Amino acid sequence: MTTINYIDTSEKLEKLCEQIAAESWLALDTEFLREKTYYPKFCLLQIATPKWVVCVDPLAFDNLNPLFEAIYNPNIIKVFHSCRQDLEIFYQLTGKIPTPLFDTQIAAPLLGIQENPGYAMLVSTFLNVNLNKAYTRTDWSLRPLSAEQLQYAADDVIYLCQIYEIIRTKLTELERFDWLKDDFESFNNPDLYDIKPENAWLKIKGKNKLTGKQLSIIQSLTLWRERQAKIDNKPRNWLIRDDLLIELAKLQPSTVRELANVRNINDRLLRNHGKHLCQLINEAQQKKVSPFKDSRISFKKTPQQEAILDILTAITRVRAEENTLNPSILAPRKELEKLLFNDETCQLLKGWRFGMIGRELEELLSGQYSLKLNREQIIIHSVK
Repeated sequence: MTTINYIDTSEKLEKLCEQIAAESWLALDTEFLREKTYYPKFCLLQIATPKWVVCVDPLAFDNLNPLFEAIYNPNIIKVFHSCRQDLEIFYQLTGKIPTPLFDTQIAAPLLGIQENPGYAMLVSTFLNVNLNKAYTRTDWSLRPLSAEQLQYAADDVIYLCQIYEIIRTKLTELERFDWLKDDFESFNNPDLYDIKPENAWLKIKGKNKLTGKQLSIIQSLTLWRERQAKIDNKPRNWLIRDDLLIELAKLQPSTVRELANVRNINDRLLRNHGKHLCQLINEAQQKKVSPFKDSRISFKKTPQQEAILDILTAITRVRAEENTLNPSILAPRKELEKLLFNDETCQLLKGWRFGMIGRELEELLSGQYSLKLNREQIIIHSVK
């Protein structure tokens, strides 16, 4: 069993930074809590290489800048599994994203694994190990942490090291390692981790059914909630739930008395913010509505377009077989529909999929290529 070093003193941290400087890559994972706060509370950082593993206690330090400086070394690859929430922690604390990075969840499908595989699935698939789930719901802010808790947390990076080495080797053998560059670089966008308050309304479920003044009200109320939740450092739904925001947008109460009659309005919200909410609703009724494009586009297809999609699906099957991939991983039907209808969110226009099939299909749809077929194969060739 690998010895887990627990880092909770300045001396241990200084030694760790020296260790990190000698490495070419690190496996990283975080434990955090956010059930009671707006911002995630950083509770534990696990770091491993094939030679060593540590658990850093961020609650034991006032300043982790030396550690972040070591990790952010651009010559060191940072390996994660499903990195989005981990990167949010790093961005929150430093205002920067650690690069370069490698995400095993994104890389695994290039080896024929299903899309968005869970960590436990990869550990089982590649290492034939079933992970212990006993501490899934642990409160990582409590101290001291038991040896069993530390082992559970460390396993997330111990096995990640092994998975990374396997995936890296296989991708290199298939000459696919560089395909992931654009996918990984897309995580460098700060907007992924710091939602602008004025855009928070776009995440409200049910907004697509609102119109006119209702839409203006939901925009104003959600902007207020986002800013207030940040100030209070409390979950936004603790302040006011999404479904209640929708209800207020529909009912449009103009006075505190009318607001008090809305179902599920609590006394604390009325007392602390009732008057201001009514003011926001009244003002929003006079505002210009921000433009809204529903991302959940429903494509109505003609019989000819259905036939075109069948052709795109056939080409996908050919390219998937050539690259030993599942066609549903390479180009799902819904993504082919997006490509046909010029939806900019289409995943075939990004990352490794663009190079493998997206560019080819796009050029085919624009008339730059044509199809020939016989009883044995489909042939795509330039019309020039």
